[in-house]
Amino acid sequence: MTAIPRIRYKAAHAAQRDFATAVRRNVLAYFKEKQLPTTGDARMVLKALVMLALYLVPFVLVITLPMSPWWGLACAVTIGFGMAGLGMCVMHDGAHGSASKHAWVNDLMGATMYLMGSSLLTWRIQHNGEHHTHTNVDTMDSDLMSRGLLRFSEHAPLKRVNRFQHFHAFFFYGFLTITKFVKDFATLARFNRNGSTMALKADPTHEMVRLVVLKTIYISVFLGLPLVLSSFAWWQVLIGFFVEHFVASVILGTVFQLAHIVEETHQPIPDEHGVIANDWAVHEMLTTANFAKGNRLLTWFTGGLNYQIEHHLFPNVCHVHYKTIAPIVQRTAQEFGVPYNHIPTLFAALTSHVRRMKVLGVHSSGYEGWAG
Repeated sequence: MTAIPRIRYKAAHAAQRDFATAVRRNVLAYFKEKQLPTTGDARMVLKALVMLALYLVPFVLVITLPMSPWWGLACAVTIGFGMAGLGMCVMHDGAHGSASKHAWVNDLMGATMYLMGSSLLTWRIQHNGEHHTHTNVDTMDSDLMSRGLLRFSEHAPLKRVNRFQHFHAFFFYGFLTITKFVKDFATLARFNRNGSTMALKADPTHEMVRLVVLKTIYISVFLGLPLVLSSFAWWQVLIGFFVEHFVASVILGTVFQLAHIVEETHQPIPDEHGVIANDWAVHEMLTTANFAKGNRLLTWFTGGLNYQIEHHLFPNVCHVHYKTIAPIVQRTAQEFGVPYNHIPTLFAALTSHVRRMKVLGVHSSGYEGWAG
């Protein structure tokens, strides 16, 4: 899908290949037995409507009704939750083509990315391509790349400023969507140069023009309209706009990190031949963790992203099915002696992430592979 350097995954032994075959066979057998599509159903439609309402209704209220600054702040926080919900529950499945059996529905749901002011194309290249193909591989997985004051990879250079990152990490997660809004231009330019854009059968020039137009429309609507129509002063509108993105970004950034930057996950690197000594399916099991599977509200709101193992093994399966296929994946993993990383509660996952960030902030740790 993307023009990224060649890395190969090679099973350390036959049992790894057998696991990969068995887990796919067992999960697909479930859908066949139940006569269910792997894509979404009415639950996806309902969730899309709820998240759109959570995002758009308070926005409409802000630009149509006079209200106190405190009510305006409450609307901004609600919009932030709606933005995060759209990203996790609607856009994510649409971008993976798992929301519906109809391509136009997936495209429509994926396009909700534009409601956050971001580029769907760069997301698909970075997330669907780089992250899902080379999860937790330094320099290959864009989600693992250390940036600013944060160090996510044990193989990245260690800086003095990283020493206290477990304290300030969550604050800087709050700049995720705003950073992406700005960096989309440089990211798309890079993908245009290295051929990733054309690999998706997209015209580089057209995509850059499209990006400029879409971001202009986003700013005109979600910042311009409140400036012109709301009862708030310009500085209050700017604060509200920042709060919306900050709330959404803290949620999104935290959920993303709890799946991969925790104590239970690995960060392997390829050998001098570009080989990682694990079957790809086993690699995903080692680099990914589930958390708080029993928390129904969290599962609903995060679009099943707390079932990251199932999502990484089956990215084309809609998240509404993760809860039912998870026991199948776990049983298969136990049968073949493959680790199944699960952190039981949200609090435990948060503390594990904080501990992992603390370790990453003070020293490097090697990776010797998994013999299994």
